[in-house]
Amino acid sequence: MNIEIVAGSPRKDSVTYRVALFLQKFLKEKSEHNIDIIDVRDWALPVLQQEVFSSVERAPDEFKPLAKRMFEADAFIMVTPEYNGSYTPALKNLFDHFPKQSHKAFGIVTASPGIMGGMRASQQLQLFINALFGIGSPYMLVTPQVDKKFDAEGNLVDQSFMRNIELFVIEFLWLAENLAAEMQPVV
Repeated sequence: MNIEIVAGSPRKDSVTYRVALFLQKFLKEKSEHNIDIIDVRDWALPVLQQEVFSSVERAPDEFKPLAKRMFEADAFIMVTPEYNGSYTPALKNLFDHFPKQSHKAFGIVTASPGIMGGMRASQQLQLFINALFGIGSPYMLVTPQVDKKFDAEGNLVDQSFMRNIELFVIEFLWLAENLAAEMQPVV
């Protein structure tokens, strides 16, 4: 199974990216799945004004590698800070270019240096996942004081947060693995 962690912060020194790095390492240790990170900072996607990318072939040449990863993903984990009570415009713009993610599992991870941890963004992401025709895990990873929980290399420094991570990962993998099994052709 291919799982893409989408790091949704466009900021140069994103503290949210720390969580994406940690989750990539953790999921690689805990599963046999292919785990990669799509960082919105790596793709200069224009604001969507025309047609969406409905296949790898229909994507512009500079976005074909991204399109391949988006279409081959079996599940996504969206990692975002909270911007004005919601997720980042860069995260939305990415998925606006690849809008129909039917029957794919989605994990929601929010992070903030504040004490709310992106709670309002997590609520908005639930609505967004429905619009993408995805299936969101009800177990979210809301990460308050992210700058005190993870260092710049994505290492967990606050071990009291590990139980939250483990519960999120167990439930996300259960959903993603079961959905992927259902999508396999019957022989």
